[in-house]
Amino acid sequence: MIRTVPGSLHTSFCDLVGVRYPVVQTGMGWVAGARLTSATSEAGGLGILASATMSLEELGRAVAEVRSRTSRPFGVNLRSDHAQVGKFVDLLVGEEVAVASFAQAPDPKLIERLQAGGVVCIPTVAARRHAEKVAAWGVDAVIAQGHEGGGHTGPIPTSLLLPEVAAAVDLPVLGAGGFKDGRGLVAALAWGAAGIAMGTRFLLTAESTVPDQVKALYLAAAVTDTVVTTAVDGVPQRVIRTPLIRRLEASFPPAAAARSLASALRLRRLTGTKRADLLREGLAMHRHDGLSLRQVAMAANAPMLTRAALVAGNPEAGILPTGQVAGLIESLPTVAEVITSIMTEAEEVLRGLGRYLPAEDPTLASGRGIPGDEARR
Repeated sequence: MIRTVPGSLHTSFCDLVGVRYPVVQTGMGWVAGARLTSATSEAGGLGILASATMSLEELGRAVAEVRSRTSRPFGVNLRSDHAQVGKFVDLLVGEEVAVASFAQAPDPKLIERLQAGGVVCIPTVAARRHAEKVAAWGVDAVIAQGHEGGGHTGPIPTSLLLPEVAAAVDLPVLGAGGFKDGRGLVAALAWGAAGIAMGTRFLLTAESTVPDQVKALYLAAAVTDTVVTTAVDGVPQRVIRTPLIRRLEASFPPAAAARSLASALRLRRLTGTKRADLLREGLAMHRHDGLSLRQVAMAANAPMLTRAALVAGNPEAGILPTGQVAGLIESLPTVAEVITSIMTEAEEVLRGLGRYLPAEDPTLASGRGIPGDEARR
């Protein structure tokens, strides 16, 4: 059910995780740290920390920092194939973190452990069959990310994926890929979603720690300036088209393999991962995600190349993961301004759509005229 009393657009997702607004900031590696996450949650959305590039100790400190900045619910994005995922789950449960999100599907035992500890479990899917699979395993909600999304992404556009997933599962569904404003939120609601999840829009905010000169490259990009490539880590990933991407796509396979091995060793040192754990992670990715051994060998490329650009501020040596929506973003507002503008515009659009309904239609007065969400309470 959706309530559209002015100032309080509210969906089943809000009730599930205890937030004011159905807006999620996704767990972007090297970007979604404590500052951005806490700003999102404090503004009424759901901020999600990215843990894939953190050690266990770093995640503990990040959780504590978020807690020092806001008392509102937040989440942590986990890698289900991480060698220490069990310890990460224990940390989330012990710290009473509200949500665990996943880019890959968590296995049923992991879901059970999280839910037993009171943690809401929300994986991201790129196909209807994936949504049905994790729903059968008992997850609490899903994020359906369409082809427009940034980072690793699937082939189906949001406008087709989201209504299909929303119709297939009896869970709150969030739309991701191509969202930045209130009109997008209303579109997602009309497609049956209970909210939206955004990465690029939050990357391009005042609280984002991405260097200013790198943010400027995002702001200068057009919607046609991105490409989905497998050259970074062997899996389709949307990035801004740069000279580095063109060089990677032209790389000779042995050179790519050598670069990937070096990336894996650098990532191991940064996160404190033991060599044996790194090997176990690779084997888990091979079995769990169906990646070829070549793709497993390349898997450390993406986080290290992302770090070069988004942390070190060196886009010539790194990649710029992005959604196509970057081509429509022209400013760097605060997180609070982003969320306030989304909710204000969404309510204005919903009220404007009322003019298409007969005046005596009871759904106009009740605010129940948006299809889809009620079935997923």
